[in-house]
Amino acid sequence: MNRKQFLMMLVAVAVLGGAGLAMFWKDLSGYQESGAKIGAKVLPNLKAADATEIRLKDDKNEVTLVSKGGSWSVKERGGYPADVGEISELMAKLVEAKIVQSESVGESLYPRLNLGEPGKGKTEGTGTLLELKDKSGKPIANLIFGKVSLKKDPGNPLPNAVDGVPAGRYMIAPGKIQSVVVVSDPFANVDAKAGKWLAKNFFKADRIRTLTVGEGAAQWKITRELEYSQWKFAAGAGQLDPSAAVGAVNALGQLAFSDVSTEAKVEGDKLTTIIAETFDNLTYTIKVAKQKSGDDYLFNFVLSGEPPKTRVPEKDEKPDEIERRAKEYVDTLKRLEARSQFEKILGQWVYVMPAKLLEPMLKDRAQMVVQPRKPGDDKGGPGGPPGFPPGMMPGMPR
Repeated sequence: MNRKQFLMMLVAVAVLGGAGLAMFWKDLSGYQESGAKIGAKVLPNLKAADATEIRLKDDKNEVTLVSKGGSWSVKERGGYPADVGEISELMAKLVEAKIVQSESVGESLYPRLNLGEPGKGKTEGTGTLLELKDKSGKPIANLIFGKVSLKKDPGNPLPNAVDGVPAGRYMIAPGKIQSVVVVSDPFANVDAKAGKWLAKNFFKADRIRTLTVGEGAAQWKITRELEYSQWKFAAGAGQLDPSAAVGAVNALGQLAFSDVSTEAKVEGDKLTTIIAETFDNLTYTIKVAKQKSGDDYLFNFVLSGEPPKTRVPEKDEKPDEIERRAKEYVDTLKRLEARSQFEKILGQWVYVMPAKLLEPMLKDRAQMVVQPRKPGDDKGGPGGPPGFPPGMMPGMPR
């Protein structure tokens, strides 16, 4: 390389370096003007208590959470109570969200990061819009959440961690932050499905005394004399399968819904009635029907009765036991009355429930009977007579 070539190369390096430096200062100036500074809070002036309405919208769903009189509800579900824990978690994350990365991305490239604004006619590449309003209806925040940012974690053995684990999320805040930023949390609970935000507190039918399923000739009814007695058929021939009885009763105490319907009715040719009577003088009358499409069921219930005001002593109780348990029952009664009042309110809605949760209760009578033994079957499990599962004695809790 001669002297002339060397000087020309130095000039080229200087030109390129100057251009790079100019681009750097241009980007830095843009970050400063937009407020998108690394480590800064996305919403520095946000106070969780100021938000009385939260609206979430994507290309398919929309949900509005409203606070009134200190209680949150879901507008699109007829004012059904909202999950306060989920709302509190979301607001806490919004208050603390910090910028960990800032990118200068043209608006035409927003769809690649799922940052397109929903409701603008396009469905591909749209994000989830989140709007917050105060009690006067004034907007206090407007954000669009896009793709989740992944971070490589070579030490994570889980199959779904091959591409990385959620570490943040792309976001834009129209009018406040012009650059696309990545925030310090993946915001997994930013979801526009109404069912996500419903309070999941549901009725809890426990201490069941009788359980009746079906109507007419298809009906079966099981009963027990004491809370820990063996289940038996209330009428009719056949030996009750204890596993089936316990499964049906346990299913009733573990119900959970996925959504609430404001328009559907529990009706149709395949309607099933379930009646559960408890030792607390409460009766749950439940109607169940298959949805017109899909595997889920529509479900509603009516609670009637009142818990007894005083406790009835059990046979052979000693005087000191009667007195002690009567005092304990005072607290139990308060809890029962509060729970039953809440559950009576829940009875005004129709619920969407996964089929697998109801299947143990929707068996026909033939499925509730101990099946005849086939030649070559074993003679029952250890410690149990023929016809009972291994280790299961009649009346033994499963």
